[in-house]
Amino acid sequence: MLPTLRLRLVVVFALVALTAAVSASGIAYWLNRDAVLTRAQNAALNDFRKSMEDNAGNLPRKVECGQLREAAKKMARTTQNYQVLLIGRTDEGQPCAAASNEDDFTLQNVPGSLRGAVAKKRAVDSANSYPYHLYWQRITKDGNPYLVGGAKVIGESPTPTGYMLKSLAPERDDLNSLAWSLGIATGLALIGAMLLAQAAATTVLRPVRRLAEAARRLGEGKLDTRLRVSGTDELAELSRTFNRTAESLEHRVAELSAREESSRRFVADMSHELRTPMTAISAVTEVLEEEQDNLDPMIAPAVQLVVSETRRLNDLVENLMEVTRFDAGTAKLVLDDVDVADQVTACIDARAWLDAVELDADRGIMARLDPRRLDVILANLIGNALKHGGSPVRVSVRTEAREDGGDEGDELVIEVADQGPGIPEEVLPHVFDRFYKASASRPRSEGSGLGLSIAMENAHIHGGEITAHNASGGGAVFTLRLPRDSRRVAEERENGDADGDGGDGGPRDDDRRHKHRHGRKNGGKRVSGDGGDGGGKADGGDGRERGGA
Repeated sequence: MLPTLRLRLVVVFALVALTAAVSASGIAYWLNRDAVLTRAQNAALNDFRKSMEDNAGNLPRKVECGQLREAAKKMARTTQNYQVLLIGRTDEGQPCAAASNEDDFTLQNVPGSLRGAVAKKRAVDSANSYPYHLYWQRITKDGNPYLVGGAKVIGESPTPTGYMLKSLAPERDDLNSLAWSLGIATGLALIGAMLLAQAAATTVLRPVRRLAEAARRLGEGKLDTRLRVSGTDELAELSRTFNRTAESLEHRVAELSAREESSRRFVADMSHELRTPMTAISAVTEVLEEEQDNLDPMIAPAVQLVVSETRRLNDLVENLMEVTRFDAGTAKLVLDDVDVADQVTACIDARAWLDAVELDADRGIMARLDPRRLDVILANLIGNALKHGGSPVRVSVRTEAREDGGDEGDELVIEVADQGPGIPEEVLPHVFDRFYKASASRPRSEGSGLGLSIAMENAHIHGGEITAHNASGGGAVFTLRLPRDSRRVAEERENGDADGDGGDGGPRDDDRRHKHRHGRKNGGKRVSGDGGDGGGKADGGDGRERGGA
């Protein structure tokens, strides 16, 4: 609910300050309130007691109402400014109530409980020296606070009873002023706490922001990022820990990069050095294959094995060179506008797969992409389906709106489905891994083990993706998704590629040429291949192994 650390600090400081200020103000208010009311109350009651003794106590037993009225007015003329009500009995035994101001104070203003307490006579003993006592009570009249006190003159009955009514409005006004002052002080304390919280948050968050910026730069690959450390507090220790971690990470990454570069250079150099002798060996094996029918039947199988293994080795070398280009980031797109249905048909026809593949694609679906790399992807996926899943393989082409809602237009979706047993669930996450074998007991296969990984790299270079899953009715389904226009991806790669063209020691993409070989007979069909990427091989590339395949 509080998304930022600054806001949390401000809220915490404000709550602490508010709690402390309210508590202090409340305690101060109640202490002052009790002191003010007690002081005013005691002063009025003491003055009333003395006035009762001096005036009502000297009245004769047989008193007239006029005498009571004069005594009440005299009692009211004090500095305490209260009203007086005296109650007595005349010579005829009739009760008489005389007030200093009959409009402001009558017997009805005296609570019944107070009258009962004043009139009650108590036994005199060692714990109680007088039969009557002075009692008081606070009341509210017309919305204003008042103090009502009462006492009875001690003596031989009948003796008068007196009541006083004192307004506490001045004390209430003083307490209201005190409450406002405490409220203003609480508000100022809250504002001060929030300002202090801002200052504290700035002090705390400044190194945190520097640490976050340094972590972001480190995540972007700027491993030389360091923080300036000052002080000995916890944040300074955190900065020192970050610097030590960044330094260790820089050394480790440099070491791993050096090893990776050495390995990549070794593969590139090895592939490049093998290409020349492999070209010569391939030429010799083609001659041997053409003369296979004239060879001694005893050595014909050996010649056929040499031919097949030579082709496999040649494909492996070509695949390793392509993988090296991908790892080095030097593979480039050569874009062209193509009709996807024509491209798929050409891929199938070039490899004599027309009888084994069902195509569901409408002509006129245009896309701007690299046709050679699309051919590599299709050859790998279709050839892999034929090899491991069996025919008929169904290839469908459609367009869909982008799931991320981007403004680059629709995306191209190509699905390759076979009729095989499907891919084991434990194998699915690894079908695009390099040299992955589903069974450790079958470490060797006809393909190089790089076909599907190269297909995935070619999809990535277009800004696309390949996924694999098993269909509900059986068989594996590979789904290729590519943007219909890859110009933005190509421009980004061009702008972000600092190595230019072909720094891996291998041949450049535009120097590669497609070779069309007449291969061996396979079930009455000619098997042809594309030696350029390892994706147009006779088996279409192999990136997955299935149980029972």
